Amino acid sequence: MLIRRTLALLIASIAPMLAFAEPDSSANARDIVVADAAAPSQQTVVVVGHYNNLIGTTEAASAGVVEGELLQDRPLLRPGEVLETIPGMVVTQHSGDGKANQYFLRGYNLDHGTDFATSVDGVPVNMPTNAHGQGYSDLNFLIPELVDEIDYRKGTYFAQNGDFSAAGSADISYVNSLDHPISSTTLGSFGYEREVFAGSASLDSLAPITGTSPTLLGALELMHDDGPWTVPEQLHKVNGLLRLCDGNRALGWSIDANFYEAAWHSTDQVPLALIDSGQLSRFSALDPTDGGDSGRDIVSAEWHMHDANGYTKLSAFAEHYRLQLWSDFTFYELRPATGDQFEQLEHRNILGAQLVHGWNHDLFGHDSVTEVGAQTRHDDIHVGLLDTTDRIPFATVSDNVVGETETAVYVQNSTAWAHWFHSLIGLRATDIEMDMDALNIPQNSGDAAGHKLLPKMALVFGPWDKTELFVDAGRGFHSNDARGVIDRIDPTTLTPASPVPALAGATGSELGLRTNIVPGLQSSLALWRLDSDSELVYNQDSDIGSTTANGASKRTGVEWNNSLGIGDYFLMDANLAWTRARYTDMNANGQIGDLIPNAVGKVASFGVTLNHYGPWSGELDTRYIGSYPLSQDGTLVAPSAIVTNLRVTRNITPAVDLTMDVLNLFNREYYDIAYEQDYRVTPTSPIVPTGITVHPGEPREARLTLKIRF
Repeated sequence: MLIRRTLALLIASIAPMLAFAEPDSSANARDIVVADAAAPSQQTVVVVGHYNNLIGTTEAASAGVVEGELLQDRPLLRPGEVLETIPGMVVTQHSGDGKANQYFLRGYNLDHGTDFATSVDGVPVNMPTNAHGQGYSDLNFLIPELVDEIDYRKGTYFAQNGDFSAAGSADISYVNSLDHPISSTTLGSFGYEREVFAGSASLDSLAPITGTSPTLLGALELMHDDGPWTVPEQLHKVNGLLRLCDGNRALGWSIDANFYEAAWHSTDQVPLALIDSGQLSRFSALDPTDGGDSGRDIVSAEWHMHDANGYTKLSAFAEHYRLQLWSDFTFYELRPATGDQFEQLEHRNILGAQLVHGWNHDLFGHDSVTEVGAQTRHDDIHVGLLDTTDRIPFATVSDNVVGETETAVYVQNSTAWAHWFHSLIGLRATDIEMDMDALNIPQNSGDAAGHKLLPKMALVFGPWDKTELFVDAGRGFHSNDARGVIDRIDPTTLTPASPVPALAGATGSELGLRTNIVPGLQSSLALWRLDSDSELVYNQDSDIGSTTANGASKRTGVEWNNSLGIGDYFLMDANLAWTRARYTDMNANGQIGDLIPNAVGKVASFGVTLNHYGPWSGELDTRYIGSYPLSQDGTLVAPSAIVTNLRVTRNITPAVDLTMDVLNLFNREYYDIAYEQDYRVTPTSPIVPTGITVHPGEPREARLTLKIRF
């Protein structure tokens, strides 16, 4: 606790001072970033826009880079929505805004991150054996103003990507310095308040010791929000970052310290029937004591070098993380006398490291780059599930101490066999070791292990007429919750459990095309397939409230993405994604049918940006989510949803901007998420066995931001 308070005080005191420091223009984030896998030289076509999906820069049509500038133009309801800049990705929420978001991609209801791996400056965000959901990925500590770029990949084709990356991955990078220190204040509807102070300074006083002048970057974010809910959310957030870095692309290093803490009340999903009948207002809760708190402290470091012979990168991190959630999804079905609220809690310490080395060489007379990497991560977790009433516990369902170590080594080679053809071939070996001490059910103590050997392949043909063709294939995986792997007795029913494998594999393939043949237009088309050995599905019954392993699944899909720049001022992005998702076996999981509940089949997004047209800038974004099944037999279906957000910025002076965001511009009524759910709303009412519960999307709200650069 003393360390947390000291770190928070340090960041709080330094960040505002840096906001008024002299800007440091000697270092740029791009100067010291080293690509882990440098492909042999290819023709590059320069297009200015929000995306860097250019010819010769990736090994798949569905991979690319989102420039940080896009996030400065884009209106965001929540920090996690930075991932919606990835074509085809949808980010919503089914609870309070301090909780990890809901993610949807390629026909997956990724819940809170089950098959999508996310990292921030090399530190993984996903949490295995999490109190609430396997792969839990909470991005609420992200500060969008600091994002330099998002490097995203979809599919199972890249050896450097490991656990939770079957559907895709996103590596988010922060800047190392700011051109100008900033102070940003936002006021908005429903009690929304946010302040950000950030700046960087060159520490010339250290030059006699280090021989150079390192750069210190500091940022502090303070936030409060009540939301439109009948029970005010009362979200309070403190978030800070300190970074000390030095060097350039050839040789450099950085050390980061992050502090994050949040607490909130939540309005979880409620029965749709009560809203339709008028018994419950759209933004009301059935249990006003639901909510949570969360925090994390991270110290991380990175060193790299790059020369004509190759490159080396070494990174490591240590993190303390905690989470407490109170939820109630079935109300009075299981415990009419006390209500069905439960508490999920955990605290964990994490240590991780990665070493990557690549070297340039000839392979049968052709330019080639070979990269080897080693990655390790250990989680020391204390995780529990309690029955509660009004947040007061009265029974322990499970109480476990878990140790989980995942280690991987990989090798991949990129070779230019001709000016029109190059290959990326890789192999990843992954090992996971789990041990669990079950404190309240000793029979569940034990250990388990899993191993996977995962081949990867990408073939790139072209460019011809600024056009490339891609053939990609590979094996991926996700880990399962250690409790589901090791338990011999189900702690909720005290009946024999059915253990699942430690690792569940996935096989993916993709045919793609990317072209810049039309001046100013980047277009890509991908036809893909992904088969999973086991589907991780969110089970929200109040005696579980977590992800559980279901049957094997298969998905096929099409993605078509376009980014058009016209002149210096106008940008347009249009993306379409269609997916067919099914269980491999009809009537899997003891249910009729083969549809995968909450698998979104159609996603579209459209954005128009006016960029610095005189003193004005603006962006209009529209997101469409098609209807999707709620039940395996398809008898229950969630409606489609369409949301439009607007941002308009007026440059008052060269140093002062005034920005107006209007979120849900047309005030459409929609649902962020819907579930098939059994429940009982009062102690004496009948049980509804196949009802629908929903979490409504937020109504129209406005936010006004004053940003000052010093």
